[in-house]
Amino acid sequence: MEPVRTCVGCRMRAPRSALLRVVSQNGVLIVDERAVLPGRGAWLHPTQECMEAALRRRAFGRALRVSTAVDTQTIEKRLNGYGNKVNGSK
Repeated sequence: MEPVRTCVGCRMRAPRSALLRVVSQNGVLIVDERAVLPGRGAWLHPTQECMEAALRRRAFGRALRVSTAVDTQTIEKRLNGYGNKVNGSK
């Protein structure tokens, strides 16, 4: 049985493999492909709609327990297809 997580954008529950894990490092949101980076993580469907909903709801700050604004450019580029996969992913 696969673990289930909740998307911070649409608030729907989904299998962990269907979501992206996002962590905050130095105020920048980073996609954690292998889900091994330290710290709190937020889970997000890899769609532009969920990203926009999470930004509109300010969900990343709450989920990651960060009091400052976070830079979302790396995730937005990834969802738009311009970013490279990081963190040792295939």
